[in-house]
Amino acid sequence: MPFSSSALSMSPLTSLDPGFRSAPRLRSIGVSEILRIGAIATRLKREGRPVIVLGAGEPDFDTPENAKAAAEQAIRAGQTKYTVLDGTAELKAAIAVKFSRENGLSYTAEEITAGAGAKQVIHNAFMATLNAGDEVILAAPYWTSYADMVLIADGRPVNVVCREDNGFRLDAPDLEAAITPRTRWLLLNSPSNPTGAAYSEAQLRPIVEVLKRHPHVWLMTDDIYEHLTYDGLPFVTAVQLEPGLKHRTLTVNGVSKAYCMTGWRIGYAGGPADLIKAMATIQSQSTSNPSSISQWASVEALNGPQDFIPANNKAFKERRDLVVGMLNQAKGIDCPRPQGAFYVYPSCAGTIGKTSPSGKVIGNDENFVTELLETEGVAVVQGSAFGLGPAFRISYAAKNSDLEEACKRIQRFCGNLR
Repeated sequence: MPFSSSALSMSPLTSLDPGFRSAPRLRSIGVSEILRIGAIATRLKREGRPVIVLGAGEPDFDTPENAKAAAEQAIRAGQTKYTVLDGTAELKAAIAVKFSRENGLSYTAEEITAGAGAKQVIHNAFMATLNAGDEVILAAPYWTSYADMVLIADGRPVNVVCREDNGFRLDAPDLEAAITPRTRWLLLNSPSNPTGAAYSEAQLRPIVEVLKRHPHVWLMTDDIYEHLTYDGLPFVTAVQLEPGLKHRTLTVNGVSKAYCMTGWRIGYAGGPADLIKAMATIQSQSTSNPSSISQWASVEALNGPQDFIPANNKAFKERRDLVVGMLNQAKGIDCPRPQGAFYVYPSCAGTIGKTSPSGKVIGNDENFVTELLETEGVAVVQGSAFGLGPAFRISYAAKNSDLEEACKRIQRFCGNLR
C-alpha cells in the first residue's frame, strides 16, 4: 500500500496524545515568591515605573579581581573540560584549608563535596537520605526553598516557630518537643535568611545539648552568611562547638555571599564520608561536576586575600542601621535589629486591617507587599513565604541611596493607610 499523507493525519495515535502532565510531586510546591515579586517588578519597570527591588539576596559588590583573574587564567590554560564529579582536588584542598583556618574543623577530600551552589548541596543531601515521611525540622521563618526541597525528596517539613522576642532564634525546648522517631534532620541557618538572626556560643549550646540527647537526628548547618555578623558577634558553627556531632553533621557553605560570587554557582560542604559519597551519587545523575572555570575562581577566592570581607561587612552594617532606623519611623512597622546576614524582617502587623488609598484592604502581609509594590514601586517579600507572618523581608544588599529612597516610600505608604 503506497504512503498516504491523509492516512497519517487520521492515525489513532493523535487522539491518544494526553498532552503535558506534571509530576504529582509538583502539587505540593510552588514557584519561589521571590521570583513572583521579581516578575511584577519587571513588569512595572517595563511600564516606566521607578521600581526599587529589595527582594534578592545578592551582594551588590563585584567579584574580587583576583578570583576573576584566576578564571581568565583557567580559560587560557584550557581548564574547560569535565572535572571530578564533586570538586577538583585543588578546590577540595582549598575548602579543607578554609574549614581548618576559620572553623577549626578537619576534613579529608573524601569528606568534602562541591556543587552548583549551596542550594544543590542541600538538595543532594535530602535526596540522598530522606525516605517517604521522614521529617526535617525547620526553624521558621526559614529560606523559602528549604521546605520545598524537603517535599521534593518525599520528606515532611516540620516548622518550629522562632519567636521575635527570642531574636527569631530556635528555642531548645521547642526543638525537643518537635523531635519524633521520624525526625531525620534539623536544618539550622545562622546567620539566618530571612531574619538575620545569629547564634552566639551561649545561644547555640542548648540546641547542641538537645541533639546530643537524640542520636538519630542529624544536623545540617547552612553557614552561607558566616562572614556577615555585626556588633562584635563572633561566628560559631555547631561542630566547632561540639566535635562529638561531627559524625552526623553536614556543614554547608559557599562562595556566593562572602565572596560576591552568586553567579559562579559554587557551594560546598563537609560531612561524614558515607554521606558525601551518597550525595555524589545524586549529583552524578543531575548536573555532574560544577563549572570548571568557577571552581578555579573559587580556589583563588578561598586561598587569596580576605581583607575585602571586613570592608564589605562594614558597609553592610551601615546599611542595616540605616534601614532599621528608617523603618521604625514608619507607622505600623516594627523592625528588629539583626546581628547577621543582609536582611531585616520587620513586622507589618500594625498595618493589617487598614485601607490603602486605592481602596484595597491590607488583610495580610501578602496584600501589604503587593500593594506596596503597585503603589510605591518597592519590591520586598512577604513573611508568609518564609513560614512566619505578618512580616516582610528586605535585602539591604543594595546601594545606600536606593535603600534610603525605598524606606521613604515605605514611610509614605504606611502613612497613607487609613
